[in-house]
Amino acid sequence: MKKFLATFLLIPFFYACNDNEPVVVSDKPENDLDAARIFIKDALDGKFEKARQIMLRDSTNDQTMDVIERNYEHMPQSDRIGYRDASIQIHNTREVNDSTRIVTYSNSYKNTKDSLKLVRFNGQWLVDLKFTFQQHTDGH
Repeated sequence: MKKFLATFLLIPFFYACNDNEPVVVSDKPENDLDAARIFIKDALDGKFEKARQIMLRDSTNDQTMDVIERNYEHMPQSDRIGYRDASIQIHNTREVNDSTRIVTYSNSYKNTKDSLKLVRFNGQWLVDLKFTFQQHTDGH
């Protein structure tokens, strides 16, 4: 499970961005599932700054994204292309409460299930990466 987490978070999430390229948010999540889909696709495409815009911003999540992005830059180009070309499969959504959802998904490149936690903050659904790390470190 930890190996998958590393694969999921180190490879598909991030592809080196061009610092000169402006970040444009073309997709605005309308609901929890939409936020998960947009976040995952931005991550698979290597669009770090766009993915961060649908992430719960706190020091832990920011540091997690920084580490993932740095590690991704060292991954083979063939893996980056595989993730960029991958499609997303949503397998399940679970409502924890009115402001928390868990989305189980995989991508067509690795076909391994993983989960994202989404929280509603100030009326917007955002990804909380701490759940993913806690889930895998706790062995759940």
